[in-house]
Amino acid sequence: MEQQLEAASLTNRKGARKVNDIPAEVMKLLQSGELETVNLTEWLAIDHRLLLEHVACELELDPYIEELLAELPISGEKKIMTVIPKIAQAWLILLDRLPDERGRAIFGKLSSHRSDSVRCWAAYIIGLQQHSLERRLALIRPFAADRHFGVRELAWMAVRESAARELDKAILLLQQWTQDEDANLRRFSVEVIRPRGVWAKHIPELKNDPSLALPLLEPLKSDPSKYVQDSVANWLNDAGKTQPEWVVELCRAWLAASDTKMTKRIVTRAQRSMNSSTSSN
Repeated sequence: MEQQLEAASLTNRKGARKVNDIPAEVMKLLQSGELETVNLTEWLAIDHRLLLEHVACELELDPYIEELLAELPISGEKKIMTVIPKIAQAWLILLDRLPDERGRAIFGKLSSHRSDSVRCWAAYIIGLQQHSLERRLALIRPFAADRHFGVRELAWMAVRESAARELDKAILLLQQWTQDEDANLRRFSVEVIRPRGVWAKHIPELKNDPSLALPLLEPLKSDPSKYVQDSVANWLNDAGKTQPEWVVELCRAWLAASDTKMTKRIVTRAQRSMNSSTSSN
């Protein structure tokens, strides 16, 4: 009973604001893959090389640990979006060498691992594999719907370049996602092709002509989820950096067509970076 209460307190914690304030026992569990992170501070504090060693041992891959680490020239590297792709690449090389059945089993364990950081690796592995865009989106779907914010972010990052390469096809395929009951999946449908994005390359076609994404944006203009609303607003805020007049006109049209508090919130946040003379109306 005492152990159950202790485990519950660790799971329900708020998380430290600074890395140095993360309790030693929490950090130990995070690094061994026995606990999920609960905020961005913890997520960024993970030493992925150390976590990799723990996970490889857990999966009885001890003979491959040195080989996995050898693929990671990231000594002292702290940028998480440099680290995770390299770790995913190392896993992909190993999985391709293992017998198919064992490789699939290992990937399944990474995909469902209790550590959100490990599930992030698995999501990025999908982005590195050779699949059609349809298959890639189908495989990334569980990660896009993951309970953890970090895994959801890595999900769209993992397939963003593929979606950008086949933009018209991606927009067509993602239209169905805008109708999903899961707000995480609706949010993914626009987040994955933000014109500028976060920690990601820009998509020039959408910076020049944001109207291409209207089939995804329109269905979400009055979405009930603030998580989705924020993503749509951020998308339009991105577009406003290069096409401010288009964003202003779209916001006017949306308010005329949908006089809801959800649409009003999106429109207000979408125009937050524009100067007052442009967004006053």
